[in-house]
Amino acid sequence: MLVRLQSTIGRDDLIEQMVLLPEPKKTFSKKASTAKPVNLIVAYDASPKSHTALDIAFWIAHQTRLATNKPVTVQAVYVVADKYKSQYSDISSFTRHITPLECPVSNVSKSVTPVLTQPKLQAIAPHLQEKSLAVLQQADKILWQARSLAEEWQGSFKSHLRFGTIGTELKKVVELEAADILFIGCRSVNHPIIQALGSDFPCAVLGIPSCIDE
Repeated sequence: MLVRLQSTIGRDDLIEQMVLLPEPKKTFSKKASTAKPVNLIVAYDASPKSHTALDIAFWIAHQTRLATNKPVTVQAVYVVADKYKSQYSDISSFTRHITPLECPVSNVSKSVTPVLTQPKLQAIAPHLQEKSLAVLQQADKILWQARSLAEEWQGSFKSHLRFGTIGTELKKVVELEAADILFIGCRSVNHPIIQALGSDFPCAVLGIPSCIDE
C-alpha cells in the first residue's frame, strides 16, 4: 500500500516516515490472505492531523480496491476519555441501552447521516444530565465530520464512539474488526498515543509523513 503511495507522489521515504509500529508477524495461508477483506482504522478526533490521517486512509483504500479488487472498509474511531465516563455515569447507562454507536455506511456519497443527530439524542435520552448530553453531542459532531469527509469515498465507511483509555479502546476496535492498519495523526514513535499502544499491537500503525502538511 505504501509503495503505491510513494510511487504516486514521487517519494521513496514514506515507509520510513510513516511506519510507527510494524506489522506483527503472522502465519496465514495464501487462500486466506487473498480472500480477507481490508479494514483500515483511523483514530479520529477532528484535529487537523487526524483529518490528514483520514485522507491518507481514504486514498490508500481507493488505490487498494483498484489494485486488488478486494472489499475495503475505512473506519473512524473517536475515544471519549475515561474522565467523562466516570464523571457522568448516565452516559454509560445510556450507551448500554441503545445499538452500539457504530454506523456502517456503504456508498456514503448517496447516504450521509450523522451518527446521532442532536434532536434524536434529546428524544431518546431525556434523562441525561446537561453535561452528559453535551459530551455525546460533541462526539456526534466529531464523528459527523468524519462521515462528511467520507462523502467522496465510494466504498464502505463505519464510525465508532468508544469510552475509556485511547490505547485500550483502539486496540479493542482493531481486534474486533481484524484491522490491517491503524492510522494515527502523529509523526513520531515517541508520541504518547504510540507509547500507549505498546509493542505488541495487533496490526501495523501508520502516522502521517513530514512531507504532507495537515
